[in-house]
Amino acid sequence: MSPQPPRNLLEWARKVQAIAQTGLAFTRDPFDRERYTQLGAARELWAGEHGYATPKVDVRGGVFRDDRVLLVRERADGRWTLPGGWVDVNDAPSEAVAREILEESGYRARAVKLAALIDKNRHPHPPGVHHIYKLFFVCELEGGDPAPSSETDAVEFFPVHALPSLSQGRVLASQIERLYQHRLDPSLPTDFD
Repeated sequence: MSPQPPRNLLEWARKVQAIAQTGLAFTRDPFDRERYTQLGAARELWAGEHGYATPKVDVRGGVFRDDRVLLVRERADGRWTLPGGWVDVNDAPSEAVAREILEESGYRARAVKLAALIDKNRHPHPPGVHHIYKLFFVCELEGGDPAPSSETDAVEFFPVHALPSLSQGRVLASQIERLYQHRLDPSLPTDFD
């Protein structure tokens, strides 16, 4: 299990500052040693992150059947979300969302409209370690059958106005509802912040 970021980053920053001021690696103080251990856990959060810090890109696909939206249940937290995930290097976002839908749900779909590009930090998602841009696409169903994956354990269409418990780090009910508005009216301009 990877370390989780603290909910109060200011409090955490103060602890890190205290570590820097005490020459912690050589201390016998058990409280300083504990803070040092916390700093090591923080380092693990960003292990493998090299180069200039930039936001990560997450894509989510809205696939609809009438007034129902395709959702997958995440094994990680047992909650539902739009199929999606990280955009890989050399992937176009529209290709990434189609791949994620297939991998997580078993359905083939294609992106037909970028409905929204949002900064996750400007919406009421739970706090996280990374700065993330989320791209929401309206997608057309092209075929396939429901098939859970290594990341998902259920696949189902739900009424847009009667959603199950959502994985709020991934998607909010208001975002699904707005995506549905774009599905109903493709002339709406892309939302962004």
